[in-house]
Amino acid sequence: MRDTSLNAPRRERELSELADGGRVDLLVVGGGITGTGVALDAASRGLSVVLAEKHDLAFGTSRWSSKLVHGGLRYLASGDVGVAHESAVERGVLMRTTAPHLTRPLPQLVPLLPGTSAWRAALVRAGFLAGDALRLAARTGSTALPGSRRIGAAETLRMAPPVRHERLRGGLLAWDGQLTDDARLVTAVARTAAGHGARVLTRCAAEEVTGLGAVLRDRLGGQTVPVQARAVVNAAGVWADEISPELTLRPSRGTHLVVAAESLPGLAAGLTVPVPGTTNRFVFALPADDGRVHIGLTDEEAPGPVPDVPEAAAHEVDFLLETINTVLTEPLSSADVLDTYSGLRPLLDGGAGGSADLSRSHAVLPGSGGVLNVVGGKLTTYRRMAADAVDAAVRRSGLPAGPCRTERLPLVGADSRARLSRVPAPRRLVGRYGTEATAVLEQAAGDPAATEPVAEGLSVTSAELRFAVRHEGALDVDDLLDRRTRVGVVTRDRAAALPAAREALG
Repeated sequence: MRDTSLNAPRRERELSELADGGRVDLLVVGGGITGTGVALDAASRGLSVVLAEKHDLAFGTSRWSSKLVHGGLRYLASGDVGVAHESAVERGVLMRTTAPHLTRPLPQLVPLLPGTSAWRAALVRAGFLAGDALRLAARTGSTALPGSRRIGAAETLRMAPPVRHERLRGGLLAWDGQLTDDARLVTAVARTAAGHGARVLTRCAAEEVTGLGAVLRDRLGGQTVPVQARAVVNAAGVWADEISPELTLRPSRGTHLVVAAESLPGLAAGLTVPVPGTTNRFVFALPADDGRVHIGLTDEEAPGPVPDVPEAAAHEVDFLLETINTVLTEPLSSADVLDTYSGLRPLLDGGAGGSADLSRSHAVLPGSGGVLNVVGGKLTTYRRMAADAVDAAVRRSGLPAGPCRTERLPLVGADSRARLSRVPAPRRLVGRYGTEATAVLEQAAGDPAATEPVAEGLSVTSAELRFAVRHEGALDVDDLLDRRTRVGVVTRDRAAALPAAREALG
């Protein structure tokens, strides 16, 4: 594999090479998890690839997920067995091979309180057992993800001390996967694609897109660069219909609350709370890095123009608080909410019914002018989506490519969990950079202050900011704070880290 570093000099060099002419096998429009996945799949097959992203890597939906690597249980409950099995298989690939450094097992706990009837508890337990069957069918062993079980009240409270004690009957415990950070996964996929020769060009808007190429507009330098391609894949997510107007998308907004871990003291599991009146919807309280807990998520229709950064509605905040409070000794209030974040799911319109009823399966569809559109799906199954899109492009355009390789292809920083445990670096860095954690430390260049937090209450260091600029394609403070480190999820944290981000860019 070649150099995986993304940075401003490489971007300028590759733009200049494109301006000198030539034709590529595949142009990918969109730098989220699907677009970067397509770029990696194609480049690893030996195809010449250009990825054009109007903003930054993971600018859109890909950074606003629950950061769960789902095993597909919800889709099984909805009767979508195919999507459920696909999710379980892809979860195993991510946790075993693709990104062991960015994933970890997460216990998910449903407390059994008076509000959860015996019938509802039996339904959840049956679902968890079905999830165990999915896990085994996907060949993910119990050493990676333990089987589900019922636990007593004492163990429930050890894992989730904030849960109400009165008339607690115990809990139902299952395991799923959790990402350290969804935007970091996108960056790792993009860098791995670059290591296989893909040109990953952020701040380059694709205009006049057809099945034969596009005009790239450099949003930094202002130049336009025509790109000829034998195939073009539209992976623009919720903006895909701007390229292919014939697509009928029905975006759905998922909102999360961010609270301090002190608001839910001692929480060591994903607290899973059934939504009253439903059979397959839950609100989660998920422990996250930097002393935070993320509470989500909603499923709201989001018609109208697509914003760059969606915002939570007041009723979503109320819904999440009301639902999570049904199991808490000390209820949370809006004063406990440090911030919110929302993302739009790029769902295909399936006709009648609410957005929660729409299929989460993906589709690869031919579009106007010869463009191939890959839409729908979800973060966990990005690799399968990418493989299907590249397979379709290869068939349609006769591209000289072999079969997909990404099922056995580790991302930059990945290694076995045993080897990751021996990386001589702080565990926090290994969980974000894997084997590259030592390279992050080297950015300090002998300055101990560069390995200390950039501000009180934060864990990110100047060394990480420098690494993002030199190796991860960060071009401005927004890239650094909102996507490479995620400090910007909480507004006050962003303000505290801003001077260090400006210094790293300088």
